[in-house]
Amino acid sequence: MTDLLRAHDRALERLAGLHPKKIDLSLGRMQRLLAALGHPERRLPPVLHVAGTNGKGSTVAFLRAMAEAAGLSVHVFTSPHLVRFAERIRLAGELIGEDALAEVLERVEAANAGEPITFFEITAAAALMAFAETPADLCIVEVGLGGRYDATNVVEGVAVSVVAPIDMDHREFLGDSLAGIAAEKAGILRRGVPAVVAHQRGEALDAIESRAERIGAPLLAAGRDWDAWAEGGRLVVQAGDRLMDLPPPGLAGAHQFANAGLAAMAARTLGHPKIDETAIAAGLGKATWPARLQRLSAGPLAERAKAAGADLWLDGAHNPHAAVALADFARGLKARDGRPVVLIAGLLANKDAAGVFTALAGAVDKVLTVGFDAPTAAAPADLARVAQAAGLPAQALEDVPNALEAALAGPPPHVIVAGSLYLAGEVLAMSPDTWPR
Repeated sequence: MTDLLRAHDRALERLAGLHPKKIDLSLGRMQRLLAALGHPERRLPPVLHVAGTNGKGSTVAFLRAMAEAAGLSVHVFTSPHLVRFAERIRLAGELIGEDALAEVLERVEAANAGEPITFFEITAAAALMAFAETPADLCIVEVGLGGRYDATNVVEGVAVSVVAPIDMDHREFLGDSLAGIAAEKAGILRRGVPAVVAHQRGEALDAIESRAERIGAPLLAAGRDWDAWAEGGRLVVQAGDRLMDLPPPGLAGAHQFANAGLAAMAARTLGHPKIDETAIAAGLGKATWPARLQRLSAGPLAERAKAAGADLWLDGAHNPHAAVALADFARGLKARDGRPVVLIAGLLANKDAAGVFTALAGAVDKVLTVGFDAPTAAAPADLARVAQAAGLPAQALEDVPNALEAALAGPPPHVIVAGSLYLAGEVLAMSPDTWPR
């Protein structure tokens, strides 16, 4: 898909030149820029601030759907985008328009006055400006990287902090210990603001509890203060003597029950009178989140798979924790009809490929590794060797279209394209019919 250069693309190209050569997590640049912009972070509707390693995007999607099912207008900030930059900023329920995006980026660029700034900081500042100037009932903000020094951790008016499951990722920025990574992500907690926390491994929960106790943030931890589980195909969420019996989540994968439960508990903790159990139930089934176990039914790849009697799925699993959920899903596909599962995989070179493929061993029948357009993409041949070392039959191919042809050479399989979100974005960009909306 060839896209014409837009005005905001030119602005982003200029701003990319101001990016510090080495990312240093800090709030100083963001605070300076927001002051120059008149502090839009202080003029937001109530904020739900969501951190974590895996599931935070799905949790955001569920929260948005629940609030909109209640009739509320919702701003949403997420990252990264898959096809279009505008996907990152949703204003009162709609993706920001191209003209509005170009205009707000120009204002942010002018206010920055040529000072060093990161791409993500510019993105966050533009989103906060747009949010402050557009009426809405609620604002949902996803953390980009870490928490304590993330550019989003300047927002004021946080009503609920939400922490999705934490695992090892972004070690080059957050460190090599789970406790240390959890401490960074717990940096979004605020004094007096309730924090709803998903199930965590012991050392991660200890770090979150330590932060909450130190600053006086009421903590609602899964497994201790509340819980959620699948029962009879439905989602049950319990906190104290109150129990919500809810329909199953609309997003695919057994792990989405946990993400949906986290969102339901966060929505309940928010306490908005319109977000009642009826709205929570309705939102569960309406949530959409592209490239997270998304079944593709349009576009050239989906049409080719359908013609061969295969089904095609797209997922952004790029670390071992996410790969465990993907493996469970793959086993479920195979259990339905006994057809083989072929994984088309591409990862960035800095990801734990060994951990990803180890988690998938025994769940998929074949791995086809591919490249994609990112400067730090792992070489397909290198990924194939790692997959083979994990006990998986693997073959390196140039790209997804070639890999799909190889996957369809035998009996009609279930085909999953998974790994980097850059790879997922390339797949979705192949047809306007699959662009996220």
